[in-house]
Amino acid sequence: MTPRARGFTLIELLITVAILAMLAGGAMSFADLAVQRTQEQELRSALRQIREAIDAFKAATDAGRIAKTADASGYPPTLNALTDGVPDAGSAQAKKLYFLRRLPRDPMADPALPADTTWGLRSYESDTDNPQPGRDVFDVYSLSPKTSIGGRPYREW
Repeated sequence: MTPRARGFTLIELLITVAILAMLAGGAMSFADLAVQRTQEQELRSALRQIREAIDAFKAATDAGRIAKTADASGYPPTLNALTDGVPDAGSAQAKKLYFLRRLPRDPMADPALPADTTWGLRSYESDTDNPQPGRDVFDVYSLSPKTSIGGRPYREW
């Protein structure tokens, strides 16, 4: 009687490798989803910061703290005006009003681009359905053509 050789058959090894490949593929999908979810949280936060700064700029203009011409809307002329500061009309020492320390960048955009060029701009005179830049910055939106986890395009956030 010969002792039976112990070990794995080729079929058992192939099944094990197939199972491991399926698990690795699932882990990669999960990692991609986690990265996308993080980028979406950053996008929400950046949009909130910029929009609150735009609203604060408008409130300061309406309160007379920022000088404006008669035909101006009172919104900032550029995104950089929020970080560069504007003269405070209520200050005798010619101080500046700042609304953001730094301009957040769109996390969905190319990281090599400057932060102010990563956003789409909508002026006060522009339609909601077809946002266009103009003499002021009424709102910002993502230029990314991608769609969120929930199925809504980032451009519509």
